Amino acid sequence: MTSANKTNGNLSRSSDDEQRHLAVLIDADNAQAAVIEGLLAEVAKFGVASVKRIYGDFTSPQLTRWKKALLKHSISPVQQFAYTSGKNATDSMLIIDAMDLMYTRRFDGFCLVSSDSDFTRLAQRLREEGLTVYGFGERKTPDPFVQACDKFIYTEVLRAETQTPEKSTPATDKPAKPKPTTTKAAAKDATTPAKTGKGVAAEVAEPAVASGPLPPPLSLIRQAIEDASDELGWANLAPVGAYLNKVRPDFDTRLYGYRKLSELLKSQPKHFAVEERAAAGSSGKALFVRVVG
Repeated sequence: MTSANKTNGNLSRSSDDEQRHLAVLIDADNAQAAVIEGLLAEVAKFGVASVKRIYGDFTSPQLTRWKKALLKHSISPVQQFAYTSGKNATDSMLIIDAMDLMYTRRFDGFCLVSSDSDFTRLAQRLREEGLTVYGFGERKTPDPFVQACDKFIYTEVLRAETQTPEKSTPATDKPAKPKPTTTKAAAKDATTPAKTGKGVAAEVAEPAVASGPLPPPLSLIRQAIEDASDELGWANLAPVGAYLNKVRPDFDTRLYGYRKLSELLKSQPKHFAVEERAAAGSSGKALFVRVVG
């Protein structure tokens, strides 16, 4: 393949996210099996998961739930025995595989699934190679790893989307009896002493998003609109969203209770005005936003 053809091929793949080839690498010690369906659905938004591997010591009872999910989702397990207590060889194996895959030049990006900051340098190195890095982890993920990724998605959001809402009960004058909030599996786990330290995955049930939706970062959104606005203060919504993702890799409207950025902005009429216009040069529509006041 000539240099020109290779360049054109890369441009063609980059223009179509569905054709982007991604490597999904999961740290089983620091990720929960309950999020796998939502996680793979999210990965599909960015491209095709050409490689799906999960790393851990699958002889450990803590990874039982992961073992049940591997065959269903066609994920290749990479067994790594814990040779020494307190040391985690899983991270090293994942990093070595990531570098080997990187040098094949067959991938457009990597999906690193872990809440462990030890993968910060790996994310940086992959981006230095011109690859896109998508991070997936819990809200407890250290900020250095979050910022090292091009885009970071909190897995609590993915669990919230796959959970079915509970049926509401009619209000009565009598106070309702408190109901346990843990599932049967979580209650069973609660009877055993809690284990801490690296290499042990927390398999108990967790809230969809810790403490509910967050307040939207109004000042950050204002800055994004002002940077992309014209002389009248109006900005196309697309570059506003791109700016937010570049400045805050973990910016996700679902954290604030909305599926789309437009819905979030429309919910704040005291701060933002949203207007739909005909897109220039096409028959479609485009959304524009400006700061109110």
